Amino acid sequence: MTSSIEENSDSVSLSYRAAGVDIDAGDRLVERIKPYAKRTMRPEVLAGIGGFGALFEISKKYRNPVLVSGTDGVGTKLKLAFQSGKHDCIGIDLVAMSVNDVLVQGAEPLFFLDYFACGRLEVDTASRVIKGIAAGCEQAGCALIGGETAEMPGMYPEGEYDLAGFAVGVVEKDHIVSGATIREGDEILGLASSGPHSNGYSLIRKIIERNNIDLSADFNGETLIDVIMAPTRIYVKPLLELMNHLPVKGMAHITGGGLVENIPRVLPDGVCAVLRKETWNVPALFRWLQQQGNVPDDEMHRVFNCGVGMVVIVAPEFIDAALKFLRSAGETAWHIGTIHSRHAHLAQTVIE
Repeated sequence: MTSSIEENSDSVSLSYRAAGVDIDAGDRLVERIKPYAKRTMRPEVLAGIGGFGALFEISKKYRNPVLVSGTDGVGTKLKLAFQSGKHDCIGIDLVAMSVNDVLVQGAEPLFFLDYFACGRLEVDTASRVIKGIAAGCEQAGCALIGGETAEMPGMYPEGEYDLAGFAVGVVEKDHIVSGATIREGDEILGLASSGPHSNGYSLIRKIIERNNIDLSADFNGETLIDVIMAPTRIYVKPLLELMNHLPVKGMAHITGGGLVENIPRVLPDGVCAVLRKETWNVPALFRWLQQQGNVPDDEMHRVFNCGVGMVVIVAPEFIDAALKFLRSAGETAWHIGTIHSRHAHLAQTVIE
């Protein structure tokens, strides 16, 4: 007697599509994103999108190259992208979080790879996301050299996806920016952020939810959701040029942990950063979030960038030249503080 299992296996023909994976959709996505990736190519790319691995040759201009790598995601900012349907700039966030991290060690970002995972591949949404990734790579001057699109039925709710990004850069070994030479009296510059960037969104979403806030409401002439979803600023090109013009002692990308936890990552023992909060402009969005959520100052400073997306530390004799250069490059830059000697009881970042 034939079992029911055997009968079913003989009578039903299954396919990957029936299991929830559409290979044809994946192929369509690859074809759609090729023009975006092509615009990011660099001469060092030997083989990019479509192969099993991407090939990249290190330029002969480097005498003693050191590779610098970084990886990150976008966090719960994605939840607001799903809610609002704003997928076009989330890819810029993804690139920014990794290339800005690579940059602070003095490295030029060379190439970027992405990982896009979803339950069911929606080609239009995915192509919007990856078009944003390519735009971020163009801003950073790095090649979108490859990536992975994973369609995994049952792993993600309908219409949702997850992102991860990976950047590799290069720096001359004797030009690595480590912060080791930072001393008392050095000066601290802050470069303006474009908003919360990609950090603090669990708190932002909680404030929105608790106050039942309409994301389509007007906020200083823009919709609130557009202000909240502004893409992370990419600082690569102006800061690489700055390092070609004058010595930079340290840099800090202000991400999760805010001002108080990121600046100490580049400080040697025995010194602290003293910031003067009246020296930079805190965007209206941060003041609004603080008021709506009744968030204390200390919490704001350790969750958000509060308007300063990147910190640069230089010797005092270079502060004026650095400010002039960055402003001429289109950055909003301020002299926001000074390096002081640190006593045992003092925090490594003090905001006065």
